[in-house]
Amino acid sequence: MSESLCRLPIHQLRQAIERGTCDPRELVHQLLDHITQRNPSLSAYMTVDPERLKRQLEERVQHGPRGRLFGIPITVKDNLCVTGEETTCASRMLTGFRPPYSATVIERLRAEGAIIIPRANMDEFAFGSSTETSHFGPTKNPRDPERVPGGSSGGSAAAVASDLALGALGTDTGGSIRQPAAFCGVVGLKPTYGRVSRYGLIAFASSLDQIGPITKDVTDCALLLSVIAGHDPKDSTSAPTKVDDYVGGLSPSLQGVRIGLPAFSDKGLDEMVRERVGEALKTLWRLGARPVEVALPHIDQSIATYYIIATAEASSNLARYDGVQYGYRAQEGKGQGARGEGEGSRSPKPTAQNALIAMYQRTRQEGFGEEAKRRIILGTYVLSRGYYDAYYLKGLKVRTLIKQGFDEAFKRCDVIVMPTSPTAAFRLGEKLDDPLQMYLSDIYTISANLAGVPAVSVPCGFTSNDQPVGLQLLANTFEEAKLLQVAYAYEQSTEWHHRKPVISEQ
Repeated sequence: MSESLCRLPIHQLRQAIERGTCDPRELVHQLLDHITQRNPSLSAYMTVDPERLKRQLEERVQHGPRGRLFGIPITVKDNLCVTGEETTCASRMLTGFRPPYSATVIERLRAEGAIIIPRANMDEFAFGSSTETSHFGPTKNPRDPERVPGGSSGGSAAAVASDLALGALGTDTGGSIRQPAAFCGVVGLKPTYGRVSRYGLIAFASSLDQIGPITKDVTDCALLLSVIAGHDPKDSTSAPTKVDDYVGGLSPSLQGVRIGLPAFSDKGLDEMVRERVGEALKTLWRLGARPVEVALPHIDQSIATYYIIATAEASSNLARYDGVQYGYRAQEGKGQGARGEGEGSRSPKPTAQNALIAMYQRTRQEGFGEEAKRRIILGTYVLSRGYYDAYYLKGLKVRTLIKQGFDEAFKRCDVIVMPTSPTAAFRLGEKLDDPLQMYLSDIYTISANLAGVPAVSVPCGFTSNDQPVGLQLLANTFEEAKLLQVAYAYEQSTEWHHRKPVISEQ
């Protein structure tokens, strides 16, 4: 059994399986061995059921479709519904929830013969930039276990970077695919809003969420996107737009491609990140691309705009978790009235309504973590009477201006370049008690979600302490083919995506 199978990208494994030189059984068993040995030190997965996975493997090998992903295991984030599999969004609130249906992206992977590995770790309800808010504990960065893998799709990115996954799906609401991809030294793409169906995704912010691939290289990214993209009548926000041949469009040439260089505040931008991105730009010029200065006049308002709109939508989406229909439910309190008064206080007379409200309160207090509560409170505030116009409505107007800025910029260029994150991976606990600093980790990624445009992060070098740096590329709506072509040309001219972390085994 080849020890190198799990290190290979999906497109090479596909060729080996088609030639008969690789047996999917050998591949899956090797992957399970790696997960058993290495996951305890990383916590990239919350749980893995080897026997269930082996049964799925046999069903696929014997009866499954021999499509573009035949016999290939694909890891999925814990906010994507998989029939019968516990799906919790890394929250106590959804303990025991097993959805009766699968997300559209899961069905599309299966239709191509993929084997699904669920439950990659994540920030609770995707609220975070470090995968430290998970109820099941933090994920570690495979390049340095004292550092974060990024978030909220940190489990997916860490699994791919450490060869505990061949490819993965994450979700991106404000950078949650691209930032962990940058921190872990892999490729991560957020598609255009509407390019990939959100049916079966447990929502954070419905107007911002997108599902996308996290992979070892750009070719795998193009392959996975080609499988999951396309119109879905189950999702009213899904666009009936033609899906391009993403893999066939990859080319090593950038001759004549216009690269937009926007002016934006670089406050907080680490000097080594600046240097690596500058070196990447020189590589793009050598490949034939030409620089174009573009203006994004409202991009500096992205953080404030995002945390108004995203928290408002999160507050609304999380209102459904009340302990009645599914998930966690608080036990009856002893000696407590409807508002939690102690013995001897003037409690209201117990009624069925008071008891129900008390149960709601206890369930949400116990079921949600601190960051989830913070965002619910913020969102409820900006939607409240007297503040809706001052905050939420104004946020929507600024979002429109941000989108118009991108529309104008893309009239002058094909792709915009900027850093993925202002820093490389930071240490565990470093920003956990400082929400504002944590939120600023997404300062360069948020604008793509507000504008609905596609964006990808590719490795572009390392810091002096061997932490990966990500180069972010953005394109106009539904221009993923162009985006991937530029990313591929850059990747093929460098060796960064070949540098693997050293993983301890337990």
